Amino acid sequence: MKAGIVSLLLLLLTCTHGLQRGKDYFKEKVCNEYNILGETDFRSISLVINSRKYSNATFEQIISLVNDMVDLAKKCCTAGADPDCYENESTALSEKSCRPDAPFPRHPGIAGCCTEQGLARKLCLAALKHPSKEFPTYLEPSNEEICDAFKKDPRGFEERFLVEYSSDHSYAPLPILLNSTRNYLSAVRTCCASTQNNICFLKERLQHKPAQAFTHLSNKACALYALLGKNKTTVSYLIKFTQQTPSLSFENARNLAGETSEILSKCCDSLEENCFQNELKLHIAHICNTACGGNERLRTCCSSKDDVGKYLCIYSLPWDKHSQVPQVPSSVDEGACGEDGELDIYRNIYDVARLYTRAPEALLITLYSASQTATSDCCGLPDPKACFAEKDLKTIAPLHALIEKGNEICGEYSDHTYVEFLKRLRANALTLLPPGTVDAEDQVSALVEQRTSYVTKCCHLNAPPTYCGIQVKDPVPTICFLADCIENKS
Repeated sequence: MKAGIVSLLLLLLTCTHGLQRGKDYFKEKVCNEYNILGETDFRSISLVINSRKYSNATFEQIISLVNDMVDLAKKCCTAGADPDCYENESTALSEKSCRPDAPFPRHPGIAGCCTEQGLARKLCLAALKHPSKEFPTYLEPSNEEICDAFKKDPRGFEERFLVEYSSDHSYAPLPILLNSTRNYLSAVRTCCASTQNNICFLKERLQHKPAQAFTHLSNKACALYALLGKNKTTVSYLIKFTQQTPSLSFENARNLAGETSEILSKCCDSLEENCFQNELKLHIAHICNTACGGNERLRTCCSSKDDVGKYLCIYSLPWDKHSQVPQVPSSVDEGACGEDGELDIYRNIYDVARLYTRAPEALLITLYSASQTATSDCCGLPDPKACFAEKDLKTIAPLHALIEKGNEICGEYSDHTYVEFLKRLRANALTLLPPGTVDAEDQVSALVEQRTSYVTKCCHLNAPPTYCGIQVKDPVPTICFLADCIENKS
């Protein structure tokens, strides 16, 4: 893939399924792209873009879609093609998408789109996108397997890699993803032609390790932004910065969180080649100037020689072990009805995060949402104080209890080896059972399995927001994770 083509790719993001917002406009755009890039690069980039867009599709479904897109361009973008070719072929492609036996990626929204006609149908199909994968499925083969597959079918190997890797990084900014895939395939071509391919792969992986890690982390950050939106993303980073560095002042934590959210809003969908790198330079300087004072771990990160290295180090820092707050923070009350009501909610979340530095973020995000709901429901009532008191009793206080328990369990998980954690968890579960319980082993095993499934995924910063959030929204798993499930069943 050519290095200087990123600025031309916006049209492909909106032209999946051969769609257009005006037949002449997008016919010209697609054909210019095809003619400038050539068939091979046009196809490769189409594979990346559609694999991002339909991250849960099969390899065969992506290939089928891209084959038809390339065929459309080949047929309609050559000199002397029928003026109505693009319109007719793109319409046929959208009709094919709506067939029950369509070989293209499936999506729950397709049925709704297919009730539309003409341009409305095409625009509806273009807007479809699968949710991101929170748990990657691509496993890199061994060096020997890579070279065997590459030598047997170079193009097939490259296309399968582009599809599988891109579907795992569906929210990574396109320039970052393209750079990462380009570097990898270049390394494969070089090393599989080398007589010392193991040494070659080792050197290439060491050289490109920061870029690969940056692709992975930018994907996670942008997926979070797409899921939560700008406001809740700010809250998410307020929690992260506070739990990493509880000595950080509220003003500094809020400013850094807001700055992070702004960068994501600007760069996640940007086609500017170095958007993230340029924006992070100033952001990292702010972090290192404001947060390092009371955090030796951050000072170590900030001593790294390059900005990407600093960012990767800061992003990967675990929770701080020690609370900085001597008492449980108060809940949001009628004071949140003033002009700075949202700021009061932010400050409350900050206080809770400082107290419970190892509580799962999903629980604190849930507390933020509950506080917002309380403010929306109570402010404007004749007696907002009574309303807030009722909300605190029924919603806020139980969430505080869950956060405290989550902090305790995640602390246990963080402070012990996995084997030791399992032993302690099983021993604790056994104490909950009445003597002579018939199915004791089954109940203990169920509790241990349920809790370990959660803690291994959610007891760390930057945990998968959808998976961990769903666990919080479902009261039964949440209670079982944070309270004594066995006791509750009795």
